[in-house]
Amino acid sequence: MIRAELRKILPYRTVWFILLLYVVLLALFVSVGGGVVINGKAIGNTLYAFPALWHKLAYVASYFTLLLGILLIILITDEFQFRTFRQQVIDGSSAATLVQGKLAVAGLLTAFGMLVVLAVGLFYGFTRSPESGGQAGQELGAVLLYGVQTLGYLALAALLGFLLRKSGPAILAFMLYAWVVEPVLRLLVPDAIDRYFPTKVFSSLTPTPGQELLDTVTGPSGAMLPAQALPLALAYAALFWGLSYLLLRNRDL
Repeated sequence: MIRAELRKILPYRTVWFILLLYVVLLALFVSVGGGVVINGKAIGNTLYAFPALWHKLAYVASYFTLLLGILLIILITDEFQFRTFRQQVIDGSSAATLVQGKLAVAGLLTAFGMLVVLAVGLFYGFTRSPESGGQAGQELGAVLLYGVQTLGYLALAALLGFLLRKSGPAILAFMLYAWVVEPVLRLLVPDAIDRYFPTKVFSSLTPTPGQELLDTVTGPSGAMLPAQALPLALAYAALFWGLSYLLLRNRDL
């Protein structure tokens, strides 16, 4: 299954462009981060000290996860555009097999994202703050939580790809839901309900660095702790892939 998917995506230039863009943007953002000025003083190399670097990096990487979601949408909608899903069904594949193939791709994209975060973290950590290198193996759970977050966003992207079947509308819907629709909906409901919306759950896995200190000034944010959000994020991911399967099974290709 994975080999079949790799044969489709490895020669595809768009895949490499988006993956390269993800790496470059993340590395560039982390590189310039030390020059940020707070209260008239640059953060400097303290930004890159282990083990806190992993939490900061996971938070920053969460903003670029949408690129991986956009890539998955393109890969799914291309299957509809070029009728390869239909041909695979004619050749004997089931809806479950087709969805499992894209789930495997989502797993590969998640692994890619986690490896990039690890590589970027190790590079900047050891080159900018080598004195903290002995703590590089601590707090790596933040990278795992980022991986779960990525799986969640990719599951949402896949659902919209299977639902809308065209890359433009699906990408637009994905970005609008994450950045506009859900945030507006959350403003209309009590905080006790707000924290259970999908992207709020996903974002809770990589909280803003220093959120505890910020809460003492502004009051509790109402977001879940990462450990609380983890099972819900996995449940949402499973739900979205299940809905994708039902859509593919019950609609004509």
